[in-house]
Amino acid sequence: MERFRILSTILVIASLAAVCALAEGQTDQNAPVPQASQAGIVAERSVPFSTGGEGSGSAAPIEFRSSDRMSQQDRDLEARSEPAIGEGARFAGLEFNQGTWTHQQIVCPALPNHLFVQFTRNSGPGDVSAFSASIPRGAGGRVRIIPILRRGYSLYSPAPANELTVSAFNHIRAEEHPDKEPGWLATGLCYAALAGVHAEVGPPEISDLRTLQTAAPPAILEIPVEGGAVISFADMSAAPRPTEWTMTFDGKGKLMEVRQSFVPKLDAKVVDLTPAEAQGKTITVIPTDPKTTQVVEPQAQEIVVTQAPAEPQGKPVPQTPVDMTGKPVPQ
Repeated sequence: MERFRILSTILVIASLAAVCALAEGQTDQNAPVPQASQAGIVAERSVPFSTGGEGSGSAAPIEFRSSDRMSQQDRDLEARSEPAIGEGARFAGLEFNQGTWTHQQIVCPALPNHLFVQFTRNSGPGDVSAFSASIPRGAGGRVRIIPILRRGYSLYSPAPANELTVSAFNHIRAEEHPDKEPGWLATGLCYAALAGVHAEVGPPEISDLRTLQTAAPPAILEIPVEGGAVISFADMSAAPRPTEWTMTFDGKGKLMEVRQSFVPKLDAKVVDLTPAEAQGKTITVIPTDPKTTQVVEPQAQEIVVTQAPAEPQGKPVPQTPVDMTGKPVPQ
């Protein structure tokens, strides 16, 4: 009996310990979790570009350098790569072994570990072929071809939004192995150049107010909450209207999507001044009430309206008393 009493006591103690442990565990689970600060959240986002001050005026422009201005080192690298360039171009149906091809270098500061060369064959109006070639400067990469035009037509879809262009660009960036994150706007402009677009970012030079038909939106880097980046910039040289580019990258720096749209026009119009307004003369406008003379001074800050008095010589005007109905009161 005594042994049974001891055993029962042990079981009760064990049960109480289990209940306490369970309650303690539930208390820990229900305890408030410290929230990360906003700065901590931003710091944890994966951004594939340098977030330093880079805007329309500070991004290094893309230089298109003629073949005779290429460095000897770059000319030698291009010459050694021509067999691979020709093979890739022929695979894309670009007839690299036919006609006369010219080339120029695309100097891209955002991707310094590659030599970019753009080849063009102009066989007359409507018959232009073009492609860009990417040549790695070191080991660990291969020559890549980005088709732009084949005899005046885009291959599959326009090169800027073509999946082949996006894929080649992602492989090029993967081969870069940069020491630091590249500039975001310089990267976007480099992509446009490889796709055959000589993008010009910034407001247009205005020589006549009638040419001011569009607003130049600033280049923008957006950092989503989940990481990655969205690059937006406007190509003010595009015809017939400036084009806005939007490039979406994931957190690892992979380009996911490229979209283009026209920059909206300004809701404004040019107002021509009359010769009198241009010379600053006084203009008399006849108002609705013929008794009122309205004088407009173009050079003044406001419109001056003068009421002609009944007596132009400034004499007192006699006042005739009237009753509540407006009839004169006998004097």
